[in-house]
Amino acid sequence: MNFTEFGFTPSIVAAIKQCGYSTPTDIQQQAMPHLMQGRDLLGLAQTGTGKTAAFVLPTLQHIAGEAGKKVKALILTPTRELSEQVHENIQLLGQGTRLKSCTLYGGVSKAGQIQKLRQGVDIVVACPGRLLDHLNSKTVDLSSVEILILDEADQMCDKGFLPDIRRILKLVPRQRQSMVFSATMPTEIRRFVEEILTDPVTIRVNHEKPTATIKHALFQVAQGQKTALLKHILQNEKMTTTLVFTRTKHKAKNLARQLQQFGFKATSLQGNLSQNQRKKAMDGFRTGAFNIMVATDIAARGIDVSGISHVVNYDVPDTVETYTHRVGRTGRAEQTGDAYTFATHEDAKMILSVERRLGKNIPRKTVGALNNKARNVSTAATPIGTDEKTRSTSAPRRKTQGKPRKQRSSSFDFGFSAS
Repeated sequence: MNFTEFGFTPSIVAAIKQCGYSTPTDIQQQAMPHLMQGRDLLGLAQTGTGKTAAFVLPTLQHIAGEAGKKVKALILTPTRELSEQVHENIQLLGQGTRLKSCTLYGGVSKAGQIQKLRQGVDIVVACPGRLLDHLNSKTVDLSSVEILILDEADQMCDKGFLPDIRRILKLVPRQRQSMVFSATMPTEIRRFVEEILTDPVTIRVNHEKPTATIKHALFQVAQGQKTALLKHILQNEKMTTTLVFTRTKHKAKNLARQLQQFGFKATSLQGNLSQNQRKKAMDGFRTGAFNIMVATDIAARGIDVSGISHVVNYDVPDTVETYTHRVGRTGRAEQTGDAYTFATHEDAKMILSVERRLGKNIPRKTVGALNNKARNVSTAATPIGTDEKTRSTSAPRRKTQGKPRKQRSSSFDFGFSAS
């Protein structure tokens, strides 16, 4: 199947070829025929599956003959980076049309955004908070919207945007085509989808399991040894482009700073950065000025960088779906990739859940002793079932009377296997 079979106008087909697209991805093949017919759609897909083009192309096709000064399509995203990524796709794929688009998000002056809105735009790509700000100031009018798209809906839920989105929906015509795309499907999103979609088609692509081209590895490590372990791996393995995930933005900032002090070309992407700082970090990561980016899950939405060789879960994610979404940033387009996870004793339950989803054990990996504050400490955390209070890294193991204690199934394991 190729893009000419969807019935796009010649100008859009020419833009597709200029972008180097040849064969549609799975999400594009499955979603676009329904979207071209005007159906509402729920798309469940990981990052890197081509879903942006899957909704941008039909949107351009529908409104290409209506170019003017009224907003015909509204795309809501959780982050500035994702807004810019979608906007760039619109500009590339719509370059042969007369359609204009703009982005609306916080962290930058409203003046430039207002000027673009006054000049007239057909498509608005916005974060909910800044869009509400413009709506309250009456600098944007959504009364002519024909197409509504929510991208990365699960992250908008995590960021608490659903009340804002509900307020926005009251200002959008009821007669419209609506689409929701999400990497995961928590209960709150499922209920929300029922509110805004009418008789939707549901498309699931690579939703539950990471691609088979990704190699997974697990390091059981004490919390205080994670940075030393990361430094060791970065120094001893060929990691051309690495994305490191932390649980908090404070940790992302500090870890990137430590890696810089170690001499690595590292940057961070987290919520406390200004828009100029975020752009500098993203541009540097794309061009290779930085080959390591430390990010939180929410900030990482919108990172669309090809050729990421490694994903490192410095902190184990809270859900299996998040694990799948994180590691899906490597191993794209049938390329191989590596996903490393640093797990402490407390992460055993989540690791078991991940292994159940994968249908196999994640291989355990070890490294030699690491230097931490002038002490050589093994990366291996205390195995499950060991008494933390009586553990000693230097004292010899005491002999026990009576029957020997039953050993776990692995010398470097959490004491469980996938089921």
